[in-house]
Amino acid sequence: MQFRIGNAGSANIYADEDALKHIAKMSDGDARKALSALEVAALTTSPATSPDESGIIKITLQVAEESIQKKVIVYDKKGDQHYDTISAFIKSMRGSDPDAAVYYLAKMLYAGEDPRFIARRIVICASEDVGDADPMAFVIATSALRAVEFIGMPEARIPLAQATIYIANAPKSNACYKAIEAAMEDIENEQTMEVPDHLKDSHYPGAKKLGHGKGYKYPHDYGGYVEQEYMPKNKKYYNP
Repeated sequence: MQFRIGNAGSANIYADEDALKHIAKMSDGDARKALSALEVAALTTSPATSPDESGIIKITLQVAEESIQKKVIVYDKKGDQHYDTISAFIKSMRGSDPDAAVYYLAKMLYAGEDPRFIARRIVICASEDVGDADPMAFVIATSALRAVEFIGMPEARIPLAQATIYIANAPKSNACYKAIEAAMEDIENEQTMEVPDHLKDSHYPGAKKLGHGKGYKYPHDYGGYVEQEYMPKNKKYYNP
């Protein structure tokens, strides 16, 4: 669809709908910037010479890109491009490729993706794919999330890049992820285990009469560690 937006001398100016949308988006609510971009587009575009369009200046998407000096990225924030790009971003961090990861980060930011959404995915990756192999990754990721909320764009791109590159370069372990998944599966599928009496709270009235806390060994009294039962069944969830 085209819209007539004015005239330049004897030439009528028409703009394609996608060209107008691009200028509106890239102007970020600044009407003066949008009008300047349209003016540049009109002044730098020659009128058509075909008989049926003689005297018409057409502002296409390509012309709009050149007039506002920022190209269009094919990126649907609710469609396949959104999911494919965030998937590639996470898999690049997981696969220890900082260059690919920061490229997909840049693509998402350029296309207008919500930086808070990106930051949340970085936090998840830091815990799921790095975990205790380098606990500092989680600290940096959560700090980046706070920085995004505190300083906003465009400066927030820097802590996002820092966290992305750190996680990509960090050693990897999904042991914490696998541990909670296995425990959740047991909770769902097996009979729930009771808390042993010696681990139960003994501070409320009547608790000691029920035997709660009896026989509990305080680890600090034994140098920080002492053998005792913490689960009725012997289960192994965490395998570092």
